[in-house]
Amino acid sequence: MTTIVSTVAYLGLEARAVEVQVQLIPGLPKFIVVGLADKAVAESRERVRGAIAAMGLSMPPKHIVVNLSPADLPKEGTLSTDRKLLFRRWRT
Repeated sequence: MTTIVSTVAYLGLEARAVEVQVQLIPGLPKFIVVGLADKAVAESRERVRGAIAAMGLSMPPKHIVVNLSPADLPKEGTLSTDRKLLFRRWRT
């Protein structure tokens, strides 16, 4: 099952559309972010885990893949991406 939300990536003063696709796959627990994400975006998985733990919830025992599309667009920053990942994880 794939869940999709839309957000933006900023390139200077220009906002470019980014699609965040989250998929839960049976398998060993793992959290992967792909799609030309910078270090801050790639670290969002740890912030999402921390937020989920702070709410008294637990991560699903599945392989979680987060794809940031389009793949050729650099994604920087944290706030919008973290919220989208967390929101989509608990809405599905």
